[in-house]
Amino acid sequence: MKKVDLLGLMSGTSADGLSIALCEAAGRGLKVKAFGNYPYPSALQARIIAAKDMKAPELSALNFELGRLWAGMVKRFCRAHKITYKSLAAIGSHGQTVWHAPGRPGHTLQIGEAAFLAEETGRPVVCDFRPADMAAGGEGAPLIPFLDEYLYGGGEPAALQNIGGVGNIAFVGKGVKTSGFDTGPGNSLMDTAVSRLSGGRLAYDKGGAWAAAGSPDREKVRALLETPFFRRRPPKSLDRSEFSAAFLGKHFKALLNTRGSRDLLATLNLFTAASIALAFRKFSPRGTKELIVSGGGALNPVLMDNIAALLLPSGVRVRSCAELGLHPLAKEPACFALLAWLALEGRVNHCPSATGARGPRVLGKILNA
Repeated sequence: MKKVDLLGLMSGTSADGLSIALCEAAGRGLKVKAFGNYPYPSALQARIIAAKDMKAPELSALNFELGRLWAGMVKRFCRAHKITYKSLAAIGSHGQTVWHAPGRPGHTLQIGEAAFLAEETGRPVVCDFRPADMAAGGEGAPLIPFLDEYLYGGGEPAALQNIGGVGNIAFVGKGVKTSGFDTGPGNSLMDTAVSRLSGGRLAYDKGGAWAAAGSPDREKVRALLETPFFRRRPPKSLDRSEFSAAFLGKHFKALLNTRGSRDLLATLNLFTAASIALAFRKFSPRGTKELIVSGGGALNPVLMDNIAALLLPSGVRVRSCAELGLHPLAKEPACFALLAWLALEGRVNHCPSATGARGPRVLGKILNA
């Protein structure tokens, strides 16, 4: 059986750093051999989040800055794990999403110039995966359900929930038509609130400590679940900006200007969990009794407990993908490593039933040094 080593890069909508995964692909298997996470300075994170409002010269400069930075991080990662560039069959880079507006006509933009990765490593780099799906009538997201189907499609029905800046879910398993969609806020609302309440000193609610110390407004959560996004049927996707600063200002203005920071985080945490539980209850195929969680949200014990409590009456088991031997932050970069390899092979590398595309396509633009 042919085995190849691949490198995958992911800079998510939380804009808190670059995740890199070294993967081994063989047949229908994908194994993460090494993983690293490289945080961004808080000033860079703030600039990335503000990039949607930049003028062209500033955005162009950030595109190149991230490309150079990521090439340096890949160099550090490979040195740390004694990886030779020539051993890599392909590198996949999702890029940094600046704007994602699905629909008709839709548009999307990911930056982080991949030419610097190709120049540094001398290996084929595949990037910019979303546009080809959108050109085929899809939403360009979510792309992770393809990996879920690839890894878990032959087993018992399961739901795979990723919680990054936004949340997305996939339903897979033997006899299940793979589907997936964005569920709503992931860490975006909680991260934005913590940054604002701490005056920029903190980027996130570490360990869910603030949420654990507060009391959630359950009536508020129920009301927020009536907002238009949650009434839409899949396929559907969203941009981080849909659940970020403007949303907080509209629905939580009073708490943002008082001492109720713990109650605010408790409410946002429960809202995020409730949006995930709602998606599961409304759209999971019959017989789905497990929800496997990845992404930064899997590292928040309060969020995990809230999801588990909401799904307990349905007899659903909620657990982190770490229990299956996969670091919660390694799944997304691993996915783009796989998508890159399949693109080079000319093989389908997305799930049209999740994105709404007219049919199977090969996603990604290929760069050769």
